[in-house]
Amino acid sequence: MKVAVFGSANALEGDDLYDLAYQLGKLLAEAGHTVMTGGYCGTMEATSRGASEAGGHTIGVTSKEIEAFRPGGPNPWVREVIPSVTLGDRIAILTRQADAFVALPGGVGTLAEVATAYNLIAIGAIRVRHLIVIGEGWKQTFEAFFNGQSASVNASTRAILQFAADAKSAVALLQQEKE
Repeated sequence: MKVAVFGSANALEGDDLYDLAYQLGKLLAEAGHTVMTGGYCGTMEATSRGASEAGGHTIGVTSKEIEAFRPGGPNPWVREVIPSVTLGDRIAILTRQADAFVALPGGVGTLAEVATAYNLIAIGAIRVRHLIVIGEGWKQTFEAFFNGQSASVNASTRAILQFAADAKSAVALLQQEKE
């Protein structure tokens, strides 16, 4: 299965978040999954590194707009690069070419990726079995959203999202069939 992993570009080697992303990449590769990320630094690097060092295949989806903002190419653990021009194109590739999604903690860009994937699943535009978010921050974010927008978000839409405490729990959820 091709798993798109979303997360912060700001995690540095030695940070807890970097370690979590590395562990996720390693576990995904060991379970036989291909890892697809945004291809750059932070959790994208850590996830790609963990997967690559575990013998897995890694894909990085790059963007000219991001490289204009933050120069530098894909991280050294990306084995296959899919280039795009705009950030919107990049998100479209990540959300339409993956078989499942896992989101690590992140910022506005990560939220945009999760929201896009979530909406595409909710409207039936893509057939993806899993949208998993890792960490208490995501749980708090979505509980606040669901409570604040309860009239607009029904139970079946809420059920699309899966919560995991850590990388091991997220990979275990991926291994389960979800209807």
